[in-house]
Amino acid sequence: MEFFERFAVPHPSPAIYASMVAIGLTVIAIIAGLTYFKKWGYLWREWLTTSDHKRIGIMYMLAALLMLFRGGVDAIMMRAQLSAPENQLLDAQHYNEIFTTHGVVMIFFMAMPFIFAFMNYLIPLQIGARDVAFPRLNAISFWLFFFGAMLFNISFVIGGSPDAGWTSYFPLAGTDFSTSVGTNYYMLAIQISGLGSLMTGINMVTTIIKMRAPGMTLMRMPMFTWTSFVANLIIVTVFPIFAIALGMGTMDRLFGTNFFTSTNGGMDMLWANLFWIWGHPEVYILILPAFGIYSEIIQTFSGRNLYGYKSMVGSVVVISVLSLLVWAHHFFTMGQGALANSFFSITTMAIAVPTGVKIFNWLLTMWKGKIRFTVPMLYSVGFIPLFTIGGVTGVMLAMSAADYQYHNTMFLVAHFHNTIIPGVVYAMLAAFTYYWPKMFGFMLNERIGKWTFWLLSIGFVLAFFPMYITGLDGQARRMYTYSEATGFGPLNMLSFIGAGIMAIGFALIVYNVYYSIRYSPRNISADPWDARTLEWATHTPVPEYNFAVDPQVASRQPFWDAKKKGHDLFPDEYKEIHMPNNSGMPFIFGAIFFVWGFSFVFAIWPLVIISTIAFFAVMAFRSFEKDDGRHITVKEIEETETKLRGAN
Repeated sequence: MEFFERFAVPHPSPAIYASMVAIGLTVIAIIAGLTYFKKWGYLWREWLTTSDHKRIGIMYMLAALLMLFRGGVDAIMMRAQLSAPENQLLDAQHYNEIFTTHGVVMIFFMAMPFIFAFMNYLIPLQIGARDVAFPRLNAISFWLFFFGAMLFNISFVIGGSPDAGWTSYFPLAGTDFSTSVGTNYYMLAIQISGLGSLMTGINMVTTIIKMRAPGMTLMRMPMFTWTSFVANLIIVTVFPIFAIALGMGTMDRLFGTNFFTSTNGGMDMLWANLFWIWGHPEVYILILPAFGIYSEIIQTFSGRNLYGYKSMVGSVVVISVLSLLVWAHHFFTMGQGALANSFFSITTMAIAVPTGVKIFNWLLTMWKGKIRFTVPMLYSVGFIPLFTIGGVTGVMLAMSAADYQYHNTMFLVAHFHNTIIPGVVYAMLAAFTYYWPKMFGFMLNERIGKWTFWLLSIGFVLAFFPMYITGLDGQARRMYTYSEATGFGPLNMLSFIGAGIMAIGFALIVYNVYYSIRYSPRNISADPWDARTLEWATHTPVPEYNFAVDPQVASRQPFWDAKKKGHDLFPDEYKEIHMPNNSGMPFIFGAIFFVWGFSFVFAIWPLVIISTIAFFAVMAFRSFEKDDGRHITVKEIEETETKLRGAN
């Protein structure tokens, strides 16, 4: 009985029991639907075993959207709990679990896969490549992320969710204060998912360096590829640090080591340093590709070349370097001394300079342009003032003396969301709309999309701007309740209303997809936005091999020049194309890691040993596997091209 008690939820509630029932019914419905429509074979052949970067990108996007709604439910519950003084909707423990899982889900399992979705789908197309450098590794990366996310998401129904905050500071995250297995889930799930992210970083850097089309020099790459390149260099630099920290934390919890304890030679501040050496560059891993997305969209819908291309590239590089030199601004108030505080205060404020350069580049791109206010452009224009406010409050927080007032208040929560939501979420929704026709062959409804934008923007302002005021008035973050005497009630109720409006906006995204699937016309061209970069030069839908002939690049906007100046992008003849085979090994590998992580969470050592042997066996099998891929003949290429030209 003692063994099975470890699997029980330590703090059950009607909401958790309802979630258990909902998960069970959803699984049954999926199995029944796949069986009834006889789609098991299709699912396995076309998706679960795919090595096509485009399909992997779409799977990342779908997973990110699911996690967006999962994390959004947590956000609504937190706002509901704080909407009135001394509210009893959630108790302290349940609130701690919800704000922990909200942060982890939104950063690791929503924002990261969203940017990976567009990196996977777009980078090979933008640089004129057939695929990524390591297609099989790309599939492994996705399935490690996916099974890591699933491992984390079962925590709240099996064993209990982590409750030490998304930063999981020690000694709070140690076994003395976090007695359930929740923090074990945190350590293992993020470790597995982070391994996939590190593999993606290596893959994308290699792809961009080695697989560009003839004529595409570094200074001719599209801005999204540039920002993704720099972001992936940051991934390769800092993710190993976080992996080591998670490994040390796991050993502290499971094997009684003392890396982060406050006794026996441990140092709890070591975790804080290692976490933020990874954690603050992580913000730029998210925001830099978003800047690239905005650059692509703004130049398309302004009808102008991107203003200041070289300065944009330079500012991205400067931001990436400075991002590695700011981590200690997260603990200005923890006694590190005036000299250290001054250094990290200066480097933090310095990041505002290259970021400001980019803002002016976008504004000057729009200056005298023929702006078309499509849904992607609305998100891009709306981002600028909202993100600027987030940046200004970031400079306020960067002043170490003033930070004693702001630290650990709702002001900080408002600032962070004021950068991440307009900066990253808006960019991903803009790209979601912009690239939807390239992915699926039809447009999302513009009218519903504009309603979504305005609801999200109005809801965002109502939800987070009041937090600046309550934070300056002293409302602490991470507190599950407050007294009526504080006077925080009305503004917190306004925040709850804003969160509800945002929830309606996100629901409209789902409705837009449903409506567009049913009613949007399919007879669109391969270039419905009159775009400028190379990904729009291929067919819709994009063939497996991307380009029948390697494009010949002669400028920064080769597709635009091909349309307007008559440049020949594809001068060569068809040749046989080599492509990788699909494989079930990445999916199996990810599933084994799921079992391995679950076994570690509950210290089921026999299963740990079996799963460890299993994934070494899979690697051994792959080492001896004879798989040289396959070749698409010239005849097959001609047939495909003829068919797709007719479709377009």
